[in-house]
Amino acid sequence: MAFRITGVDPTPFTHLYGLSDAELAIHGAVRRIANAPSGFPERTQLRDAYVGESLLLVNHTHQPANTPYRSSHAIFISEGAETAASVVDTVPQSLAKRLISLRAFDGNDMIATADVVEGRDLAALIARFFEDPQVRYLHAHYAKYGCFAGLVERA
Repeated sequence: MAFRITGVDPTPFTHLYGLSDAELAIHGAVRRIANAPSGFPERTQLRDAYVGESLLLVNHTHQPANTPYRSSHAIFISEGAETAASVVDTVPQSLAKRLISLRAFDGNDMIATADVVEGRDLAALIARFFEDPQVRYLHAHYAKYGCFAGLVERA
């Protein structure tokens, strides 16, 4: 089963680019500078931020459905990101090297099933979840902090 993993669309956050720290605080956002090659998973490009890269830590509604599963959480966005990455039948390194919580949603935006897997085994779990015709899409989350990592759909 072919699958596509898509990063977060940066468009809702572009108005924050270049704001002062005080102005960011008004919007509930914080600027961070990546100080290590790991630990700052950037959500638009589905990669770890580069050392020295400016990131915005923002709250993102990754599950906007009007169900009990409506949800938002903090994510890192590269300050200046313009487009979201989209990869087919590939697990980006930023997901492959972390423990992932994968949540399957049905046509009513309700969780049909979920599991936790080492990222290197994520493709197999995606395939297994998509064997169920009731599953419409998947949300990948970094298990340790619970942050949204990417949307997974059938390709």
